[in-house]
Amino acid sequence: MTSSSIPAARSQYLLDLLAQVPDPRKRRGRRHALAGLLAVGIAAVVAGSRSFAAIGQWAADAGPEVLAGLGAARGPAEESTFRRAFAQVSPDVLDRVLGAWLHTRAVQAGGRLVIAIDGKTVRGAKDKDGKAPHLVAALAHGIGAVLGQVAVDAKSNEIPAVRDLLKAFASLAAAVITIDAMHTQSDTAHVILSRGADYVMTVKGNMPTLCKQLKELPWAAIPAVSAVSTDHGRRTRRTIKAALAPAWIGFDGAAQVAQVRRTVTTKGRKTVEVVYLITSDRHADPATLAAWVRSHWEIENKLHWATSPTRKTNR
Repeated sequence: MTSSSIPAARSQYLLDLLAQVPDPRKRRGRRHALAGLLAVGIAAVVAGSRSFAAIGQWAADAGPEVLAGLGAARGPAEESTFRRAFAQVSPDVLDRVLGAWLHTRAVQAGGRLVIAIDGKTVRGAKDKDGKAPHLVAALAHGIGAVLGQVAVDAKSNEIPAVRDLLKAFASLAAAVITIDAMHTQSDTAHVILSRGADYVMTVKGNMPTLCKQLKELPWAAIPAVSAVSTDHGRRTRRTIKAALAPAWIGFDGAAQVAQVRRTVTTKGRKTVEVVYLITSDRHADPATLAAWVRSHWEIENKLHWATSPTRKTNR
C-alpha cells in the first residue's frame, strides 16, 4: 500500500489552505471535494508521479487511510477527474497556496529564512505562439522549494517581475533575499527593505561603474575568510572579505560590501572569478555571507538543471 510522504499535521494545514481555492466545477456531478483532489495530486507528485495517469495510479494504490488523511474520504478518483480539476483551477491562486504551504517547510539559517530569487525558462512547455514561458521564482535555501513565482513575457521584463513577486508575499519579515547581478537595482533593494527583509545583491561586470568602484576599495588590507572543497577532481577555494559599505554606494540600507574570490583548479588549470556583494545585513559575518552566496548559486543550478539541458557550473 502506498503511504503519504506528507505528515498528518502538515496535510491538515495543506487541506486548510487548499480549501481557499475556489472550485470552478459545476455543482452537479461533483463526487470528490476539490481540496482532497488537489491534496492527493500534490502528494502523488511529491512521491514521484509525473503524469495524470501516474497520479491516478498512485491514488488507486494509496488505500483508504492515506486518502482520508488527504481529504479524499470518498476513495480514489479517476485520472480524468484529476486532469479536469487541475486544468480548471486558477493557477495563480493554487501557486500562492502552495507557496504558503512550502513556506512552513523552509529551513531557517540562524533563525532566518533565506530566499533566492532567480529566473528560468520552462523547457517542454510552449504557448500558442510556440514560446516557452519564462518565470521568476523565489526558492528557499536549504530545500530549494519554490515559494512563489510569476510569469514574464520576456527575460528583459524580469526586473519589474521580481518586485511584483516580492510584493506578493504576505510577509518577509526577518528574511534574507539573495539575488543575482541582473536584479542588483536600488529600486529592488527598496522593495525588499519595505517588506522587512534584508538583501544580499551581487555586482558583476554588467554594472561596470559600480563594479570598478568596489574593485578599487582597499581589499588588500582587509582580513579574508577562506574555505576549500573538492568535487569530481576539481579543487575550489572560496575567499571572502567584508567591509562597511561606503557612503557613496547608493543603495537603501546598504550596510556592508564584500569581495568574493572563487579559484578553481582542474587538472592543473586554474580559473579565478571575482564578484562583489552589497548587503543590508550589518550583522552577517563573512562566513555567513559566503554560505548564503554559495547556497544561492547551488539553487540556481538546481532550478536551471531541472529546466535546461545545460547545467551551470557549481560555484
